Amino acid sequence: MDRPLLNRRLAEFGTTIFAEMSALAVRTGSINLGQGFPDADGPEEVREAAVRALRDGRGNQYPPGPGIPELRTAVAAHQQRFYGHLGLSYDPDTEVLITAGATEALAASLLALLEPGDEVIALEPYYDSYAAGIALAGGRRVPVTLRADAESGTYRLDLDELRDAITGNTRLILLNTPHNPTGTVLSREELAEIARLACERDLLVITDEVYEHLVFEGEHLPLASFPGMRERTVTIGSAGKTFSFTGWKVGWVTAPAELVGAVRSAKQFLTYVSAGPFQYAVAEALALPDSYFTELRDDLRAKRDVLATGLTAAGFQVFRPSGTYFITTDIRPLGHDDGFAFCRALPERVGVVAIPNAVFYDHKTQGAPYVRFAFCKQEAVLREAAERLQKLYRA
Repeated sequence: MDRPLLNRRLAEFGTTIFAEMSALAVRTGSINLGQGFPDADGPEEVREAAVRALRDGRGNQYPPGPGIPELRTAVAAHQQRFYGHLGLSYDPDTEVLITAGATEALAASLLALLEPGDEVIALEPYYDSYAAGIALAGGRRVPVTLRADAESGTYRLDLDELRDAITGNTRLILLNTPHNPTGTVLSREELAEIARLACERDLLVITDEVYEHLVFEGEHLPLASFPGMRERTVTIGSAGKTFSFTGWKVGWVTAPAELVGAVRSAKQFLTYVSAGPFQYAVAEALALPDSYFTELRDDLRAKRDVLATGLTAAGFQVFRPSGTYFITTDIRPLGHDDGFAFCRALPERVGVVAIPNAVFYDHKTQGAPYVRFAFCKQEAVLREAAERLQKLYRA
């Protein structure tokens, strides 16, 4: 057999660096701040809800294709609860779809809404599945790069660059806010201009809002709440980041019925259905009191500050995130400019694992000197990692 076993368009997106760095963490006994998963489970009452569902036989067989009614109702109520004051609401029967995490929601949305050759604008650096999902759908990605501003310690979106990237072949904008990996939270003014452009050019928008409750500065504003955007926006949410159950893979799509119907048509040929018992538990999780969401945010803000302080003391240029649970750093003050080489050497040098940001870029040179650390870990672990990283400065 002389044909390649993997489609060439997908082969380039294999982010094996995650597996490589996790293996390095195990081999060297390093603290793994590479992949973004918490090192402690979410609320006990939510875990118990999953156990009850298993024991009661709820969801052990195929759940309904769109998701169990209880969870669809909970998702709609969640949107009303947090964004109803912005005029945003959804019908749980026709405008909510439950998916196997946000990754499937994204893939199904792209497969449903793109035709071969359609252009998709995505903010670079981007979550690795964006490029693969666009390729699977036969689309062409057009990156618009968020620029690191060393003076402010933040990343900036150039709206003129975004505007110039739109062509007659542009079908949709793929937006992620709060943004992984930079931690950028797009402002009201930035979102308003994106909404204006989408309406003016008749574009669809897919918004990845899985970090909606992890905003430390500013505020999260769903793009669908802006004038003219509800009818053209597919919003993606997930339980994994909000409730620290990343292994459950329960996500959702909210959109007008026509768009949800299109996404469901693609989704049924991906997983068909998934996570039956967990859907009941997530329905209960979404009804947790406001104090849960506030405490989650405050806890992660404190952990962000612990790691950011440690990274600064170790000699990194730190871009303090306004949201998510990732910190991006510039390694050039430490005398390095190759994130891949730096991250591959870091476990042996100091016993900490990070991820090179270049893996999230089309323009690899733009991301070359940047490295991402995750702070969704116990505070004692972060303090130990910060202490180990001090060796870089002392060296």
